[in-house]
Amino acid sequence: AARTLFRILNIALWILQFLLAALFLWHGQLMAFPPADMLAMINENIGEGLRMLIGFAEILAAAGLILPGLTRILPGLTALAAAGLMIVMSSATALHLFRGETASAISAFVIFLLVTAVAYARWKAAPIAARRFARA
Repeated sequence: AARTLFRILNIALWILQFLLAALFLWHGQLMAFPPADMLAMINENIGEGLRMLIGFAEILAAAGLILPGLTRILPGLTALAAAGLMIVMSSATALHLFRGETASAISAFVIFLLVTAVAYARWKAAPIAARRFARA
């Protein structure tokens, strides 16, 4: 029974990780390489440097949510990628609250809760075992 529960948790985590990775890959590329008609507006709101930092951080975090666990090479990086996204999403929540954008703040907070769940689960509840390499 415990093994079945662990398997269900692991499958649910993989689904959540892929969905979050897709979200952050999409948003990261939108921030790093915005359409020409959005570029000036985004830069005016948050500045070019912060836009680029957010974009590339989200793209790297998307890879970090998937690749370490998929390859089983340094799988602990998955929890660290999720923890990094916790910082990004808590900052986004605060920014949207400060600007009075309640709906965006709620969305950012929900995503914060989801990446927090992944960070905790992959760190403590359902960590991915590292690959063992044969010695020659």
